[in-house]
Amino acid sequence: MFKEFVRGKTIVFIDASNIYHSQKTLEWRIDLQKLIELLHREVDFFSAYYYLAYDPENSAQRKFIDFLEIIGYQVRKKPIKFIKDDDDERGGYHKGNLDVDLVIDALHNRDLYESVILFSGDSDFESLIKYLKSFRKQCIVVSTKGHISIELIKQAKFIDLKKCREMLELQK
Repeated sequence: MFKEFVRGKTIVFIDASNIYHSQKTLEWRIDLQKLIELLHREVDFFSAYYYLAYDPENSAQRKFIDFLEIIGYQVRKKPIKFIKDDDDERGGYHKGNLDVDLVIDALHNRDLYESVILFSGDSDFESLIKYLKSFRKQCIVVSTKGHISIELIKQAKFIDLKKCREMLELQK
């Protein structure tokens, strides 16, 4: 699935929020253990980062984070913040943005990999992809139609999660 699109050491960045919404659209969830095992088999694997906003009071979320770290992900997390908004019927919304953290990790490690696989469809990452390509990095984005920006599709090889179901679906 990935091996035909990458070369050399490969790093993976997973934007949990964007992928969460893709999974809701697809109506199935990614088995993150299957994903990391697939990466180890198919590519010259360097590292996988997982970015999420979390509720420190949620014990199930803490266990999930521990599980990700045990199976080999480098987890970057921030507590969710409540943003007050009088125009919102709920009085506000929860937010936890880690896009800058992802970009910093991509740039900090730039000399250690030749290919990047980004699990996100967020157009905010267009500048990052352009920058990495200027350093001759192979760039792949993984998301789902309806959750991927045209900017990312134009900049990188796009793999639709829909086509990955058989390999990556979490079995209940």
